[in-house]
Amino acid sequence: MPAERAGYTVTMFLVDVSPSMGKMRQVSVSGPDGKDSRTIEMTNLEWSLQYVMLKVQEMIFNGRKTDKCGIMLFGSEETNNIINEENGGYEHVSEYIPIAQPNATTLAKLQALEPSTAPGDPIDALIVAIETQDRELATKKTWTRKICILTDGENPMEVEDWEATASKMNSLGVQLTVVGVDFDDDDFQEEDKSSVKSANEAFYHTFVEKLDSGVVGNCDYVLTEVSRPDVREVRSTMSGNVLRIGDTEVRPEEALELMVKTSKCTALSRPKSFKKFARRKQTAEEAAVAEDKMDEDGAEESAIFAQLRMRSEYYLEEDKPGSVKDEDAMNEDVDEKDAQAQREKRLVKVEKEELVRGYKYGASFVPAPDDEFPKLPVRKGMDICGFFPRERFRREMAMGEVYYVWADPASPMQQVALSSIVKAMTESRVLAIARWVKSDKGEPKMGVLWPTVFDEIDCFLWVQMPFADDVRNFTFASLEKLINKKGEVVEEHPYLPTNEQLDAMEKFVDAMDLMDVGEKDEDGNRMPWFDTTLSYNPAIHRTKQALFHAAIVKDLNTHPLPPPHEELIKYFEPPRRVLKRAREAIEECKRTFSVREVPKKVVRIRKDEHVRARDEDEEMLLLDRQPGPSGQTQTQFRATQTQHAQNISPSRTQKKKPVGNDSDSSATEPEDDEEEGLLLDSSAARKPAQRDHAPLPTPARSLSPDSRVDRNRPPGRIIGYTYPLQDFRKNMERGDVVTKAVEDLAFVVKQIVVKPFASRRFEEMLECMAELRKTSLEEDEIDAWNTFIRELKETCVDSEPGNKDFWEKVRAVGRPLSLISQPEATKAGGKCAISESEAQQFIQH
Repeated sequence: MPAERAGYTVTMFLVDVSPSMGKMRQVSVSGPDGKDSRTIEMTNLEWSLQYVMLKVQEMIFNGRKTDKCGIMLFGSEETNNIINEENGGYEHVSEYIPIAQPNATTLAKLQALEPSTAPGDPIDALIVAIETQDRELATKKTWTRKICILTDGENPMEVEDWEATASKMNSLGVQLTVVGVDFDDDDFQEEDKSSVKSANEAFYHTFVEKLDSGVVGNCDYVLTEVSRPDVREVRSTMSGNVLRIGDTEVRPEEALELMVKTSKCTALSRPKSFKKFARRKQTAEEAAVAEDKMDEDGAEESAIFAQLRMRSEYYLEEDKPGSVKDEDAMNEDVDEKDAQAQREKRLVKVEKEELVRGYKYGASFVPAPDDEFPKLPVRKGMDICGFFPRERFRREMAMGEVYYVWADPASPMQQVALSSIVKAMTESRVLAIARWVKSDKGEPKMGVLWPTVFDEIDCFLWVQMPFADDVRNFTFASLEKLINKKGEVVEEHPYLPTNEQLDAMEKFVDAMDLMDVGEKDEDGNRMPWFDTTLSYNPAIHRTKQALFHAAIVKDLNTHPLPPPHEELIKYFEPPRRVLKRAREAIEECKRTFSVREVPKKVVRIRKDEHVRARDEDEEMLLLDRQPGPSGQTQTQFRATQTQHAQNISPSRTQKKKPVGNDSDSSATEPEDDEEEGLLLDSSAARKPAQRDHAPLPTPARSLSPDSRVDRNRPPGRIIGYTYPLQDFRKNMERGDVVTKAVEDLAFVVKQIVVKPFASRRFEEMLECMAELRKTSLEEDEIDAWNTFIRELKETCVDSEPGNKDFWEKVRAVGRPLSLISQPEATKAGGKCAISESEAQQFIQH
């Protein structure tokens, strides 16, 4: 179907207002999120009129003067149409809104419609609409004619000589749409349908089959489809231009000049911009009228709003006459001097015609009046500057919209000449560099001409390319090659991926491939999932839907905005097939890259008197800082720490020696050697290494049972080495960090049991494990426990240094500390694939 010309359309809406349209119906209304649906009552007329109002809104939204519509009623109390006035007949058919460009008044009149007491004949209304439309377009043969009938089909109608009506519509090129209330379709079949409605439905289907362009649809389906995002293809206006090869002025015998037409191939679409309105101040007359109206009706005062429009005015600052600069003012306060200076200045309005455009040059300005600087000597046309191989085209540099370049449709010789150039470039696989000047003395643009061969015509596609000044080149450090301060290439580093990590990521990328997860074709092969022609801009269509909905409903509280159409959000989430296929690859990436949730960092309090506002999720903050020495306030501790840092030079700072090997000892752990500086951030490399000479104070808010006790938490953990069970229970009381608490307690237990003198804490660790297993079973963290107990066994038995004695203690406890089996998980409401026998064998070996 060829693209329609934008606008140049007259649409006649024939609305049935017969008594049967007053029948009440239950309509389900959903919230914006698609949930909280409820049922409201409305008449069939109110429900079906939503379609007409949405179509009218589309015309208002586009704002084209050549997009017109008219409203015709059948079944109305009165009769008002051109055929009745001239020849009589055609009763109860009224021209409600004459053909014109729709506006807000059109919507208001549609909302005011109510069912009448007289039946109407849709065929009479159709004949009147054809005649009214034909008279309006008597001299506009190229305009598109559309007619839409909105009815429930419950009233008898005269169908004699309907073939003549169909023939007339075909000769005029009228497109007919019949929207029926509760008409049958593939997804809906009405029960207890009257014989009159069944006969009318059958007639409508027979009638549209005789038309060149006609369709019958169910109103419910139509209302759903009208909210579907749609990109209408329109024909762009073609502009005349000249395509040149060579210099036609200096060497005309070696140059070629073709007459061409240009039109848009793509166009950037943006959401409708919102306008700003403000309450308008009433005049004296308006205020008097409003006051009288309030006295009569007792109604509240209505606010009048007007659209704000931008206006520019220009002012110069000048010193007031008679103002004296006081020398003593130099000694005054700065604020007082500024206030005095403002008082001594005045604003003088300047007209725009008195201004001169200028450019800033250093600290001064260079005046540049209009038309004073000569422009480039260019002329209108498109000049081909050269050719280059297609493989060297950089698609990421294409800018703006794409244009078609056609040969002159009225000149066969021009068409043959341009077609020969297009085919020669296609065979040679080259593109052309072309300069385009749209008007004489206009700004030249450089672009690329891409030869394009269609089935019946050859043309060029032109797209703008950047000038050298438009390209910005930014350099970044290599992600694959790291160099240290000594100039040596680093082969192994946490910033460099290992072969295992590369393999894991490659599997993940392959698993997320979308090229074979779409719908199946005729041969049963799956097609690509993503289609750019079906991916719509949510900002445009959702804003449009909200605008349309708010304009046709009386109350947004009773008629909230419905959820977006499924076609609009179909690409918001990856397909389930891909997620299922990539599940193992994702888990492998998590394991290989040690991916874990990063906890929030506590904001450092800089001053004692500064009180920071509490966040809603402040209780979730993970505090890893240790308190200062007991008996010191925070202020005293900071002073001591500052003095200590000043007295000891970083270059002569000695590392503290551990005083013991016991894991629960409060001695300071030895510091690791500094990592070699990499040339990734020169500023970071120049900074001296920072060492903490004393532990940082714990902020006042702490998750620990006692903030004065050093919990000895590892970085990023909410469970400490000192009192792990207390920390775990304290976090479980909160209830929002269950997964994190389970993970951290498992980590702490595995670390403690392999430290020296761990035997002192065997009983405590067994108690921690019992609590951890119980919580994992109750909170559906079964996989976390089973993973932990396997890793603990491997750590104690198979790894070095290990701790076989502790594992013997675990075996002595037996089944209560073994794997969680499927019967246990089912009883607790979870899932697990481990059998009971497997769990027993695990703890026995």
